Amino acid sequence: MAAAQVIRSEWTKIRSVASTVWTLSLAVVVTIALGMLISALSRNEFDKLSARDRADFDPTFISFAGMSLGQLAMIVFGVLVVSNEYSTGMIRSSLAAVPQRGTFLFSKIAVAAGLALVVGMATSFATFFLGQAMLGGHRAHIGDEGVLRAVIGGGLYMTLIAMFSMGVAAMLRSPMLSLGILMPFFFLISNILGNVDATKKVGQFLPDQAGSKIMQVVTPFDDDTPYGPWGGLGIMALWVLAALAGGYALLKKRDA
Repeated sequence: MAAAQVIRSEWTKIRSVASTVWTLSLAVVVTIALGMLISALSRNEFDKLSARDRADFDPTFISFAGMSLGQLAMIVFGVLVVSNEYSTGMIRSSLAAVPQRGTFLFSKIAVAAGLALVVGMATSFATFFLGQAMLGGHRAHIGDEGVLRAVIGGGLYMTLIAMFSMGVAAMLRSPMLSLGILMPFFFLISNILGNVDATKKVGQFLPDQAGSKIMQVVTPFDDDTPYGPWGGLGIMALWVLAALAGGYALLKKRDA
């Protein structure tokens, strides 16, 4: 089957699954709503901040506060896109129709990543503008130095989170096992490793810790991270490539 036909087939599959709509919708709603809430609270608390905290105040990054929860919905989307066919048994039919396993996997990932990119970019721009509206006089503007990069980076970050989850799901094949590992890793373990002094030097190279640097405009006074915004996104991209390569290697090796 030609690659274009496989891509069309994967688009039909993804579009016809109800979980695609609700997971992506949840990512949008949670990211925007929480970002607006945190931005409004930050505006009310600004006058109580110390001089140092005001110097570190990053209105752009604050508007992305909802990304920490919104990314969980993107993780679910990435896992379900890949592992649904394993849980339903449809994977046998799919691989019989497309015996070239690399074509099958990367067509699925290309379609899902394209959809995640569109949703991620729309969410990132919406959460920025609505968050800044909540910040009032403390807002940043899209033309300010580093802001457009941060907003575009927010969309790329959401896309890479989804792609990393696709790679992990391709390796593990089970939606429950994939989510059972990814959810606590991103929501709990990564935050602990990235914020505890003893493990901070390791934690800052984890995919979400490194990737989120792209959304930061103001560098905190005590930040000693050895890479910049694009460097952090590059580290995250390497994690994604490793996960996808692992998924492809195991898909090629194993039976359906």
